[in-house]
Amino acid sequence: MTLNDVIFIDNYPKLDLHGFDRESARVATNDFINDNVKLKNDIVVIIHGIGSGIIKNCIHDTLRINKYVLGYKLFPYNIGCTIVNLKIDKLNIK
Repeated sequence: MTLNDVIFIDNYPKLDLHGFDRESARVATNDFINDNVKLKNDIVVIIHGIGSGIIKNCIHDTLRINKYVLGYKLFPYNIGCTIVNLKIDKLNIK
């Protein structure tokens, strides 16, 4: 599945970052990604809100350098959410 195939985000794991500061949001995002890689979820949703864009920019910078992230983009129907495609090793079952 690609990011362009995602229409509904209700069935995907979500991380809501409302009320977080930049550093807490960065740590929570990396922990959320690591947990979902272990759970073999290839698409996740990060809710950062619209606001001034500080948290969104911090999250996008974090996603850009994370080794498990294949791609990400703003959800077209709600720009307060970012959908993320994770690199899942489907052959390595632990």
